[in-house]
Amino acid sequence: MAPYGAYHGPQAHPKFGPILASSSYDGRVLIWRSTPTTSSSNSPSTFQKVFESTLHTASVNLLAWAPHECGCLLACASSDGCISVLEFQDGSWNHVVLKGAHGLGVNSVSWAPSARPGSLVSASPEKAALRRIVSGGSDCLVKIWDWSPEHKTYHLTNTLTGHSDWVRDVSWSPTILAKSYIASASQDKTVRIWTSSPTSDPSNPVEWKSITLDFDAVLWRVSWSLSGNVLAVSGGDNKVSLWKENLAGQWDCVKWIEE
Repeated sequence: MAPYGAYHGPQAHPKFGPILASSSYDGRVLIWRSTPTTSSSNSPSTFQKVFESTLHTASVNLLAWAPHECGCLLACASSDGCISVLEFQDGSWNHVVLKGAHGLGVNSVSWAPSARPGSLVSASPEKAALRRIVSGGSDCLVKIWDWSPEHKTYHLTNTLTGHSDWVRDVSWSPTILAKSYIASASQDKTVRIWTSSPTSDPSNPVEWKSITLDFDAVLWRVSWSLSGNVLAVSGGDNKVSLWKENLAGQWDCVKWIEE
């Protein structure tokens, strides 16, 4: 289905139909649509390529579909240091490219929930879905980008420092309760869990602080549960651990899964 050296890609929300994306070492991003081979409802389906993006000049390392409330949006993280965001709208694919997002390459990207923390109990809920992404790079940084409808691009709003080696993965928790949570996994053998809190400074309305989890091996991936309260961490020792926040705000390991 995909070219040699391709990564398996994620599937879009069902409201956009049976489509998925794949990326490759050659810098391409492909969009595929599932079509049945015959008119029978029991017949197997095949995937046909419906769009090809050639915006990147190096390996595209990770793809992430946005929450469906934001629209049909796909963020792409590349070793060329850029992030591209593809959007299907009015029958065609458009794009925005964030050049030089991470100077040494972008390893991961993740979308924030489409609503702000605390919006479930807010007296004035958001009228439009929020578009925010977090990225992790080989420059040891975690960066947060917000969509600007006026300028039709994403602006850097926060740079989170603390890792001493490549940030291999980032994941924004899907919870929309009181706080935002971002997890970052690094080759420095740590996971940092970042939480946001409002400030009184108009120039910096949100402050991010982190708690560090130490491991014995380099770390590759972090992933939140659907409810956003359990974090899975995988590393170079072929182990997966599950973490949960306790009432004191500390993170406890609740389970280890070994190969």
